[in-house]
Amino acid sequence: MGNFLVWVIWFVAAGACLGTGIAVVSLTNPFYSALALIGNLASLAVLFLLLSAEFLAAAQVLVYAGAVMVMFLFVVAYLGGRADAPWAGGPPLLRAAAVVAAAALLVEIVVVLGLAWGDELTSPPDVSSSFGSPGEVGEVFLTDHLLAFEITSIVLLVAAVGGVVLGTTREKEDDA
Repeated sequence: MGNFLVWVIWFVAAGACLGTGIAVVSLTNPFYSALALIGNLASLAVLFLLLSAEFLAAAQVLVYAGAVMVMFLFVVAYLGGRADAPWAGGPPLLRAAAVVAAAALLVEIVVVLGLAWGDELTSPPDVSSSFGSPGEVGEVFLTDHLLAFEITSIVLLVAAVGGVVLGTTREKEDDA
């Protein structure tokens, strides 16, 4: 019975992941699209839980569905109607680049599936039991990658300040 329940939860989470993923790209209102992305991230967290990756599931919910999506919703609310069609009237080169990127992803998927079916990816890797634990992630993150973390923090701060400055400048131009 327990195995059956796991499969039911997996199918529900996978269906929710696919449905909300389609909703993200098909909804025209950016606010609803961001809400669908929150649902997608939550269903991914459920799939991580089924894989016994509790830390990854918690990080998925806290970091992505929590902090990042709050920032997205703030930007959508801040921009208002201007966020409805950010690429409307854009260059045709943008569409061509999107097709090339999609084709590259398709080739990558075909290669990975071909390797998996050819028994190239079936041997499990040699991984220590503490690999990916919260303690080990924190230690590596705050020792070996501390400079990258601080640079990322500064870049995000500059982006947030730049967004506020650009939004304020546009409001002044609209009022004039």
